[in-house]
Amino acid sequence: MTAVEWQETRQKLAQQKRWVIKIGSALLTNDGRGLNREGMQSWVDQIAALLQQGHEVVLVSSGSVAEGMTRLGWSKRPDEVHKLQAAAAVGQMGLVQAYETAFAGHQRATAQILLTHDDLSDRKRYLNARSTLRTLLSLGVVPVINENDTVVTDEIKFGDNDTLGALVANLVEADVLVILTDQLGLFTADPRSNPDAQLIAEGRASDPQYMAMAGGGGVLGRGGMITKIRAAKLAARSGADTVIVGGRIDNVITRLRAGEVLGTMLLADKEPVAARKQWIAGHLQTHGELVLDAGAVKALRDGGRSLLPIGVVATTGRFERGQVVACKDEQGNLVAKGLVNYNQSDAQKIVRTPTAQLEQALGYIAEPEIIHRDNLVVL
Repeated sequence: MTAVEWQETRQKLAQQKRWVIKIGSALLTNDGRGLNREGMQSWVDQIAALLQQGHEVVLVSSGSVAEGMTRLGWSKRPDEVHKLQAAAAVGQMGLVQAYETAFAGHQRATAQILLTHDDLSDRKRYLNARSTLRTLLSLGVVPVINENDTVVTDEIKFGDNDTLGALVANLVEADVLVILTDQLGLFTADPRSNPDAQLIAEGRASDPQYMAMAGGGGVLGRGGMITKIRAAKLAARSGADTVIVGGRIDNVITRLRAGEVLGTMLLADKEPVAARKQWIAGHLQTHGELVLDAGAVKALRDGGRSLLPIGVVATTGRFERGQVVACKDEQGNLVAKGLVNYNQSDAQKIVRTPTAQLEQALGYIAEPEIIHRDNLVVL
């Protein structure tokens, strides 16, 4: 691609509404010398500007273990899980306090969210986390997410916050994942040992050659360029583009938003909704069925609408919230597949129920739709 084409691609970032920004340990802790408060203030100032311009931002922050190590006087990252958990518990206090103080200067509320792999592999907890995050974003709150290192074990840890950032991008259906790192971006070779290495400005997240170009991680972080490439591939599954860029570049977030060609941009192969729906359509196994009336079938096929409880006449099978169900017409013809917002027991209670009466029927409302259109594939 030419420099002009790169510029055109980067200018699209200004139209990307939902950003996930991941900041690595080396940046946050001045390479192990305690929290980089000056850097944190700069990144927060830039994120606040994004919010002011109408964007939504989820912040994925490393640094709790590294900050805990500094507070405990440890120069070497321990191997023992219980020591890592202890360091995380100590460091998380300072990390969150620093973010809260910095965002308060912009009259922005923050929310701390600690996740483990189990939270995102369990469909019910996945949907609960997504609903909470979407609510926070709608309220203008900045979610600050970290891996729950305090309770994590070898079996459930993400292994690095690059992967966590990508999973969060999938979770909130982000438009772009920005990974701020201590490198300028992805190079054709390791620039620390090869002076001929060239910065890659743009490519496809699915391109297999990038894994061979990636190097290893540093002392503090568990990631490296390899984990960032993997994260870009993972984020692309839900249609999010990824920018890997140097966090120490002056006003880096603001300049990215303005369309400046910085770092490496790895593009998803599909638009977000198309990628998500392809994933749903690929589920051969469904956990139950919803039988729709003729009006609901028409609304799905012709209007691109969400499926409301009032259009469902019956449910069959045993399914939980977040599982894939088949939607059929009253003649038994398959109409669509989708991720259901209610389990079978609650779904049965609200068939033929108007949206205004859902709370009366159930005692609560998870979602007004039984399947949202973004989670629905018409076949």
